[in-house]
Amino acid sequence: MTMTLPIDFASPAHEVAHQLIGWVFTVNGVGGRIVETEAYDREDPASHSFSGLTRRNATMFGPPGHLYVYRSYGIHWCLNIVCCDTGHGAGVLIRALEPLEGIDIMRERRGLDTLRLLCAGPGRVCQALGITGEHDGLVLESPGLELAAPTVPFETISGPRIGITKARDVPWRFGLKGSPFLSRSFR
Repeated sequence: MTMTLPIDFASPAHEVAHQLIGWVFTVNGVGGRIVETEAYDREDPASHSFSGLTRRNATMFGPPGHLYVYRSYGIHWCLNIVCCDTGHGAGVLIRALEPLEGIDIMRERRGLDTLRLLCAGPGRVCQALGITGEHDGLVLESPGLELAAPTVPFETISGPRIGITKARDVPWRFGLKGSPFLSRSFR
């Protein structure tokens, strides 16, 4: 039985990013526990929405609780969940999962056996779960998508975001304390 602690996706991105730690996210039965997130807001120079609405980031300006999926460096898909009010332009990047369901499918998609590395990084998450640009704009209640509340409380940690060049000191990276499935350890 899962807890019924709803996440208000209309809340600020850094609050949602913190709250998502421990939730289980699956796509067509493949996925796992969210162990690492990062928040991005329109006022944040590291955010895709900082310079305003574009064709690429339009989903970020849409209603909260939708998926914003984009290509990073033209290679990897990355998954975000839109937050704040419609038109604001904020989201939470899913950086890492602890694989729980559909592990054999993830291993096949990723071409490796090491459980710890299957979903340790935003590009790896999308590859393992089969997320592509076709998922951009989908609402979390769409068929095949499931976000389930944790059944036990988890201790979280926070620190600066990684892999960005602007606003690197903003402590909007959140993780599940002690998880071996993080993309990188927290300092």
